[in-house]
Amino acid sequence: MVRSPFADDPGIASDVFVTLGMLAEERGTDSAGFAFLGAWPGLGGFPGLGGPSGGCRVVKGRGRFAEIWRPAYVSELDRSPVVLGHTRWATQGSPLEPRNASPMAVRDVVATHNGDIDVADLRSRFALPPAAGATDSEPIFQLLAECRRPSDVTAVLEAVVGRVALAWVHRDRPTEVHLARGALSPLTVAVDTDQNIYWASNPRWFRDAERHTSVEFASVVMLREGTYVKVGMERRPGRRDAPEVLATANFVPTARDTDMDPRVWTGFTRADQERDRAGLLHRAVERAGGTGGTDSPLAVAG
Repeated sequence: MVRSPFADDPGIASDVFVTLGMLAEERGTDSAGFAFLGAWPGLGGFPGLGGPSGGCRVVKGRGRFAEIWRPAYVSELDRSPVVLGHTRWATQGSPLEPRNASPMAVRDVVATHNGDIDVADLRSRFALPPAAGATDSEPIFQLLAECRRPSDVTAVLEAVVGRVALAWVHRDRPTEVHLARGALSPLTVAVDTDQNIYWASNPRWFRDAERHTSVEFASVVMLREGTYVKVGMERRPGRRDAPEVLATANFVPTARDTDMDPRVWTGFTRADQERDRAGLLHRAVERAGGTGGTDSPLAVAG
């Protein structure tokens, strides 16, 4: 989530984040985690992960989101401008290895990935350093860490073959979040009436969140394939602005013909699934792979 500095009660957005985490368990229970990024002036930062300063704390572990989340984290959540969350259904890389769980800190980015991609193809196109883990996510994050312009991002995303939806933050710019939906893997963005911004896999979760928390959403939009969006707050001296869309771009996503699997829409209502399938526009290539896993990039920005 990206948190609005103008919300009277930070607890509303925090409740939505935790609710989305619980709902996201239907798309993955192998591991779960979340990352707190940044801190409002005067509140201090969080224990760092090394590299550029920017305030970052990553918590993750095996099992369900509900087993990772603790009420003791609420105070940190309430004062975090940006939070990433994730639930994993392992497709590549052992679920027993913590380094394979998300959110991942790779170079200067903290990121999550929903999907399953052709890593060999990506490594054949780019000179990538050795990975610390065994997932298909880490190579994408290595490439995105080098991107500074939307055109750099879309060049990377057009090279990816497989299912992919991403959320990532550069730790030296912790109030800017990058969101991208490539082929198939769903990604929905919502804005509430306090101008908090959230994102998650399933649009139904936002309807459920309205019923179970005090939030009221002004808009809920499922991104189309081939969409990149940067959201966050502009850095202006002496000003604290509401989160907004800072940049957008489009690209042509590519999937393997074996990637079309109904588990992509695990947990979706029939209407939401049919609406999304009707708008698919990715290219398909004949290639082995496509395990059909559905790890989910829960993320809320409030």
